[in-house]
Amino acid sequence: MEKDGSELASISNPLWLNAEITYKCPLHCVFCYNPVDYTRYGQELATEDWLRVFREARALGAVQLGLSGGEPLTRDDLEIMVREASGLGYYVNLITSGIGLNEKRIAAFKEGGLDQIQLSFQDSTRELNDFLSSTRTFELKSKVARLIKQYDYPMVLNVVLHRLNIDHVGQILEMAEVMGAEHVELANTQYYGWAFVNREHLLPSREQLERAEEVTNTFRARVGNAMKVYFVVPDYYADRPKKCVNGWGTTFLNVASDGVALPCHEARMLPGLSFPNVRDHDLRWIWHESPAFNAYRGVGWMKQPCRSCPERFKDFGGCRCQAYLLTGDAANADPVCSLSPHHGRVTTVVEKAQLPGERVPVRPLLFRGDRNSRQLSQ
Repeated sequence: MEKDGSELASISNPLWLNAEITYKCPLHCVFCYNPVDYTRYGQELATEDWLRVFREARALGAVQLGLSGGEPLTRDDLEIMVREASGLGYYVNLITSGIGLNEKRIAAFKEGGLDQIQLSFQDSTRELNDFLSSTRTFELKSKVARLIKQYDYPMVLNVVLHRLNIDHVGQILEMAEVMGAEHVELANTQYYGWAFVNREHLLPSREQLERAEEVTNTFRARVGNAMKVYFVVPDYYADRPKKCVNGWGTTFLNVASDGVALPCHEARMLPGLSFPNVRDHDLRWIWHESPAFNAYRGVGWMKQPCRSCPERFKDFGGCRCQAYLLTGDAANADPVCSLSPHHGRVTTVVEKAQLPGERVPVRPLLFRGDRNSRQLSQ
């Protein structure tokens, strides 16, 4: 659809570019946010394609670059990407499991201008960390944490919380303190990708969630300003939806490993939308003009009850992917909202999570992996 200059001017430019430079990963996490059918997608962008994407996004106004995956360290051109992005003026953040990071590479990242390394753990214990990722990586991650401190990077620790590890929040925070972490994100699982497949295993009870928050607040009071601790509550326990990625097509631009541009990590699941590829279109057209990026921009697309809701400019109707996963229609109100006619689909799941831990889930815990991905995409 053609737009005039005034309409184009009303669209803000992206501030944050997330480059999912690969879907390859040595870990097999049960909560991975990558698409469950990732094996179906095409060849990864070449180095020059990524560098062009960085330049185009910077020209649009993006100031922060996340290098993520999968595991970005599986790409041997990552050092080239870091150096180019830093030279363009980005704040460059490497989001990693740590697998593949050694002293030679971190020295090159430091010289190339990498600003931050966000390291993920699955738990504070070797046994559960290694079980949840189906790898033996806890000791390696611990060495990487020391290497990050050695090279004078801020220690940014991320742990995804869920039913299987949320009772260890106290120990996780103690581990972070011993490691000298400045920032810790305790990110309760949001149910997309592999986490949605494993939701019955992963959604914590309300009691677990409240206890974990209490432990976190006690720790915050003790350490004061020495450490910033973020505790992200799962959507299912909210009664109002979040403003997903600050609003569709307002702030966040995701480019997947095969070059598909998305307004959020998960949007490619949505039916009826053809998301453009950076191999075929420049980012300015993708961001401003493409039908997919305009599909849920603003509030004009909304149905009732969102259309007349006074909070529609605060939450923009919530998450389109969550609406699709839970109701089959991406244009419905996000079901986590208590005003949604589909809110019962969330409360039913939450009520089931309050049952004792020995309940028997319908399906076994499914680990991310190529074979499982192919099975789920059939």
